[in-house]
Amino acid sequence: MFRAPGELAALVRAGELSAGELVGESLARIDALDPRLGAFVQVDHEGALRAAAEIAPGDQRPFAGVPIAIKNNRAVSGLRLTQGCALMRDFVAAYDHSVVRRLRAAGFVIVGTTKLPEYGILPVTEPRVHGVARNPWDPSRTPGGSSGGSAAALAAGMVPIAHGNDGGGSLRIPAACCGLVGLKAQRHRVSAAPDLGASPLVLDGVLTRTVADTAALLDLIAGYETGDAAWIPAPPEPFAVSAARAPRGLRIAFTKLPPIPDAPVDPVCAAAVDRAAALAEQLGHVVEEVSPPWQSDDLADLFGDYFAAQVALGIRFSAMNAGRAEPAAQDMEPMSWALWERCRGIDAVRFQLLQTQLQARMRVLIAFLDPYDALLTPALAQRPLELGSLDTAAADPLETFRRSGYFTPFTPVFNTSGQPAIALPLFEGDDGLPLGVQLVGRPAGEGPLLALAAALEQAAPPIPRRPLVS
Repeated sequence: MFRAPGELAALVRAGELSAGELVGESLARIDALDPRLGAFVQVDHEGALRAAAEIAPGDQRPFAGVPIAIKNNRAVSGLRLTQGCALMRDFVAAYDHSVVRRLRAAGFVIVGTTKLPEYGILPVTEPRVHGVARNPWDPSRTPGGSSGGSAAALAAGMVPIAHGNDGGGSLRIPAACCGLVGLKAQRHRVSAAPDLGASPLVLDGVLTRTVADTAALLDLIAGYETGDAAWIPAPPEPFAVSAARAPRGLRIAFTKLPPIPDAPVDPVCAAAVDRAAALAEQLGHVVEEVSPPWQSDDLADLFGDYFAAQVALGIRFSAMNAGRAEPAAQDMEPMSWALWERCRGIDAVRFQLLQTQLQARMRVLIAFLDPYDALLTPALAQRPLELGSLDTAAADPLETFRRSGYFTPFTPVFNTSGQPAIALPLFEGDDGLPLGVQLVGRPAGEGPLLALAAALEQAAPPIPRRPLVS
């Protein structure tokens, strides 16, 4: 399962490998490896093999027969949809999310659903209801979050591609932890249908091993769905075409200054930015160190309140599905309850004020970055955390929530600004773990961003692609 999805589909199309054999291999690897890594919530052996049996040689769908895992916060008809929480432990979805429907239509075979932290809150994946997910490069460390189960499954070769989503870094963080590519596209590029008309922070996407695969999948899942409250026009050409064209003469900013003023940045993570900037210069681009206008003492608090309001929607949804008029503290982990309580103190006027304040801050940031074609930052401020580093049942769970931002200070700001941002595994750390950077593009500029990412990916030194547990 370390070959590209398109390459695997070509083998199925040519009859050199049956879809049943390919899906069977994925299921066998899950059975062998998942007891050590804990990536999956549910594995659908029967459903996956049944779907594979219906795919014959010559199937022209671009990914016919290719196994994929879906993060367990998106509906897959007939499978449990848990959001990583106890209230929805046994809830079975009766429909497919729009992204899942598009993946199926392209020929992907869903082999199961993957873990996330409860309600997708933390940048680690240790839900009480499903248990810990582990990093295949070092099982004592986190694979990141909130798409941590998907990242662990892909990095270990249980699947050749995996679905996820990103509301504060939840694709980019696990990509950086596990040596993968994770793109958060422009806000509203991918529909949130049918669950929401639009989302202010969260965007669905995939985790892959290459920029080319990420671009091809964005072409597949992007676009308007009937009834969307917000969307953006299609690009002038497919993202895969843009990604394959080497960019020339870009002006690239870089920074190691975290948006959280007192967040320490590991020297290894900072050095990765310097190395990536040097690569960009070698490719002929103009590179300049900058200090973005984001070191505000209250920016993290503003985002925390706004993020809490989004979490509260998920808690309310889970309570409704459980037949509860109101959720209770015993229904969830202490951190989720603390965020629910925090949100209950935010009235409608306060919520609108939060949104207005954040938008004003982001307008200043985007204006500052306008002279540049891209911004380069660390993907993480720390190396992948040891398991148990962030305790949702600590005496002060909101302090744990605040501390989680020190691990990932560079990612949430671009959910707030809406800009596309990608985590790219360019190097290997002295600890043997992947070492990535984050690239941020212009608004609605995924094509040029992917092109730059692909060029850096090609210019970077070779790095190991097979983790310890694979």
